Amino acid sequence: MARNLILSGGAFHDFAATSEALAEVLTEVGVDSEITEDIAGALEDRPEVQLITVNALRCRMTDGRYGDQAARWRFELSAEARTALLDHLDRGYGLLAVHAATLCFDDWRGWPRVVGACWNPGKSHHPPLGWTEVRVLGGHPIVDGLRDFDVVDEVYSDLDVLPDVRPLASAHGQPLLWARTVRRGRVVYDALGHDVRSFDSPVHRRLLQRAALWLLKRPVVLGD
Repeated sequence: MARNLILSGGAFHDFAATSEALAEVLTEVGVDSEITEDIAGALEDRPEVQLITVNALRCRMTDGRYGDQAARWRFELSAEARTALLDHLDRGYGLLAVHAATLCFDDWRGWPRVVGACWNPGKSHHPPLGWTEVRVLGGHPIVDGLRDFDVVDEVYSDLDVLPDVRPLASAHGQPLLWARTVRRGRVVYDALGHDVRSFDSPVHRRLLQRAALWLLKRPVVLGD
């Protein structure tokens, strides 16, 4: 089985539950996941994994909206951990960034260039958590043949998205999913995944499984 390191933890979300749910989804396509909240320590140890997943909200938390959660979750990514992430991509491996990953590592100016976008505190927002219709746009093995679907989730809106990003799924006109090549590796960002209800959708689950296969440079079976 391929090995996946899930970097988890942070404010406003039950990351323990969503990371477990994500690990279960990926097990079905032969991906064995280890979950840790020690993000810097795990990366600095240079893990021998083929996939790294960021399912976390870890940043400097300098604005007041984090309240008393800031003291627990305030975070800056060390230079060694940054290098480890880039080396992972240089080795041709995959990175899956989920939901609040676009808020992470705001002390590192290179992170948005890896993921393809970042949360802008001055304009980014999301409607209340609830049912939303996700439009599957096609044009990539991760989404080809999949239908539009409904999911209980947040729709991250007005992110600062790099101009080369081509959305593979959207909701309310907002890009929710994309795939890109970074260095010698591959990156997928999936803006869904606020809580475990997001993983109740069979189409969302299949989308994540296909994303993992594409990131691992394995065949993606279409028409499933």
